[in-house]
Amino acid sequence: MSTPAPPARFKPSVTVAAVIQRQGRYLMVEEQTPEGLRINQPAGHLEQGESPLQAVVREVREETAHAFTPQSLLGLYMARFQRPATGEDVTYLRLAFVGEVGEALPGLALDHGILRWLWLSAEDIAQADREGRARSALVWQCVQDHQRGQRHPLDLIHCADSLWQPDRYPAA
Repeated sequence: MSTPAPPARFKPSVTVAAVIQRQGRYLMVEEQTPEGLRINQPAGHLEQGESPLQAVVREVREETAHAFTPQSLLGLYMARFQRPATGEDVTYLRLAFVGEVGEALPGLALDHGILRWLWLSAEDIAQADREGRARSALVWQCVQDHQRGQRHPLDLIHCADSLWQPDRYPAA
């Protein structure tokens, strides 16, 4: 009798997002997705060899052509999504950061799929959420948490040296 294979290891997709408010409006991106045109915070996937802070700075630059300075951790968020066209089932773990941007950096192209960046009011974002135009429910949740003043210190996130020097440390 053969031993059944162990279940596949759960591997959520780790993403970062930036919640940036200026003069009562939030910096958002309009992006083309397999589900159509959606509104999102500047956000994207954590890449191997980078910290969450490095990732969020990179994502804001790639998606908005702005330099980003993280000031606090807004929170950790999880959501499950099933892609209608393919049935793909993905769980996302989002680290959302609050911070500031400077003026747009000239000469930088926006990342593939990003049509434009824009400043929206909280009500505009709530409306996009109600109409199903937000990338996920996490978009509006992050805005609500930001409006409530939720903030956590950045030093809650620690990255071991092995992140940058994997050959110096044995596998766990």
